[in-house]
Amino acid sequence: MAGIFSAPRNSGTLSVTVLGGEKISGSDIRDQNVLATQAIANVVKSSFGPSGLDKMMVDDIGDVTVTNDGATILSLLDVEHPAGKILVTLAQQQDKEVGDGTTTVVILASELIKRANDLIRNRIHTTTIITGYRIALREALRFMSDVMSMSVDALGRETLMNIATTSMSSKIIGSNSEFFANMCVDAMLAVKSVNNRGDIKYPVKAINILKAHGKSATESMLVKGYALNCTVASQAMPTRVQNAKIAVLDINFQKQRMALGVHITIDDPAQLEKIREREATMVLDRIKLILDAGANVVLTTKGIDDLCLKSFVERGCMAVRRCKKEDLRRIAKATGATLVSSLSNLEGEEVFDPSNLGTAEEVVQERISDDECILVKGTKSYSSASIILRGANDFQLDEMERSVHDSLCAIKRTLESGKVVPGGGAVETALSIYLENFATTLGSREQLAIAEFASALLIIPKTLAINAAKDSSDLVAKLRSYHAASQSAAETDAKKKAYKNYGLDLMKGKVVDEVKAGVLEPSMSKVKSLKSAVEACISIMRIDTMIKLDPEQPMEDPHGDH
Repeated sequence: MAGIFSAPRNSGTLSVTVLGGEKISGSDIRDQNVLATQAIANVVKSSFGPSGLDKMMVDDIGDVTVTNDGATILSLLDVEHPAGKILVTLAQQQDKEVGDGTTTVVILASELIKRANDLIRNRIHTTTIITGYRIALREALRFMSDVMSMSVDALGRETLMNIATTSMSSKIIGSNSEFFANMCVDAMLAVKSVNNRGDIKYPVKAINILKAHGKSATESMLVKGYALNCTVASQAMPTRVQNAKIAVLDINFQKQRMALGVHITIDDPAQLEKIREREATMVLDRIKLILDAGANVVLTTKGIDDLCLKSFVERGCMAVRRCKKEDLRRIAKATGATLVSSLSNLEGEEVFDPSNLGTAEEVVQERISDDECILVKGTKSYSSASIILRGANDFQLDEMERSVHDSLCAIKRTLESGKVVPGGGAVETALSIYLENFATTLGSREQLAIAEFASALLIIPKTLAINAAKDSSDLVAKLRSYHAASQSAAETDAKKKAYKNYGLDLMKGKVVDEVKAGVLEPSMSKVKSLKSAVEACISIMRIDTMIKLDPEQPMEDPHGDH
């Protein structure tokens, strides 16, 4: 991609003596920015929608990723152009905030930039376009919340299933979307929690996703409780502990060795024996402190050697070593424990406070598929769930994990905001018609920018149709006529008013009522993607000059030839 921008420009290059670099300004830099954003949008365009295709990304060391998740594709690209980087961070931000709709954001932003550049060529000032885009955004959001979004007061399971199925439709698990949608909805409802302010939250991080090779995708399962991909440290330990008191540690339970570079001068060989003995007892004292505090399950990120295992086994305690720190943080949060990395207190003495222990109804080691897992069930602070995915190979499992994560995020956003909009390009087409009509009510230059904004929104239904190998011009024209009829209909004409929910059915190549077809999306996803796309577009449009400094040349050594 770097090759696109390396061509010499006829623009005014500042004298190197003044700036030590090159200045590109005016239409040249704008054209470059449009080219960069178009190049990036074209990478993800064909992966958009239920009929989108996957991309195979091979990095510099030969690792292969097969995905059609917009944010993943863009994060694996090595983008050099600054305007291109803005789009990449935009997709990542959408992924972090909403979890779904990353491809939409990029396609929309690049289309808005392209249209804005065309306006600038027609002698419309950048500031006018920015103002027009902001007015269009404000009106679009108002129209979306007043007309398009439906409040789902008692969110029925049906709605959540539809949201999850819509999110999965474009992913690898789309063919088994019914099965996975059920699993995701169950998992999300299982981790419902209420915070201190009384808000109901659905933390996606409370759901642990494990991947296991073998069997088919439909043999994936949902497990109540937090699953750890580890086993007990010794076969002699109990594999089931009721009313568990869990110590979550980041401490090494191995015989203490004297640090390198420590010199001890002794005058009696018996003292040497005492030093060795003390090395062994130091770690045993620590274990005794933890067990005396009442712990009967110990999870640590580091190792446990045989000497220490013996004392755990004698006390009938379950110990698990080499757990992932990220897992332990989540378990600590779910059970109300504290992740302890050192037993020393401020006075330098070693103590272990019983309040650092977390509680769970039971911790049990179970055989799930071919592997043993530790399950933490009935956690105290908030409940947790784990999804164990099965699949043929690593690529498939990684892509399944990304798809499930996107669906979980979509369900979370729906449950927390309680509003949904029809999918399948319905919102974009309705907004396009509305903004076209709204633009004509303005008597200023901004109407041109608003009209272009309205046309830019149609890139979404167009791309959906093209990727499904359908005639996009025909389908989008039909869709526009339905939405135009809906918006010009009288209040009493309920049938025509219901046309606002019409979108594309890409399997049959028809225009259908998306609410009846069960194609729904969280309205927050649409709002965020519109806002982010416009902000990114404006930040790139504001750029009218780029000054690129030359790298400093190494000084020649005057004595080099002698």
